[in-house]
Amino acid sequence: MLGAVRELLVEQGFDALSVDAVAEQAAVHRTTVYRRWRDVGGLLADVLDAAGSDGWQPPDTGSLEDDLAALNAEVEAGLTDEPVTAALIAASFRSPEAASALQRFWEDRYARCAVVVERSVARGECPVGTCSRRVLVASTAPVYQQILLMRGGNDPLLARQAARGVALAAAGGAFVDGREG
Repeated sequence: MLGAVRELLVEQGFDALSVDAVAEQAAVHRTTVYRRWRDVGGLLADVLDAAGSDGWQPPDTGSLEDDLAALNAEVEAGLTDEPVTAALIAASFRSPEAASALQRFWEDRYARCAVVVERSVARGECPVGTCSRRVLVASTAPVYQQILLMRGGNDPLLARQAARGVALAAAGGAFVDGREG
């Protein structure tokens, strides 16, 4: 069923997504879908929740810059190679249930990725008190900007440059909690 949601979302967009269309795509009676999901929002939420239940872990390359570059490369691939990712993000602006599920997904991903910064602090690459969320957002934001907002496609140089800039800023203490500038 969730595969049918992903397919329809990518092929036809949010506006064409309906419980009836999902039932038809999945080759089941619509009451089968209605019994479990009352609306499209519930279907989208389950697709997003399923994405967060994987065993994914962030890379461990041995340096903050390389870990961030690897994360950025994964974000790039997710947004360019998997069209459902961008479609789900877009759908979250139209469905409160999908928005809540996407928030849960991000919270999970940021929690999993905190180890990237924790390892860098342990290696002495950045100071104690460095905020992992701020480091991760600063590193990945240019990739999301390039692909989702500017619709510019994959730019591996940007991913590496963003990682390098954030790693340097983190080393200088720019992301220590409570510090400005």
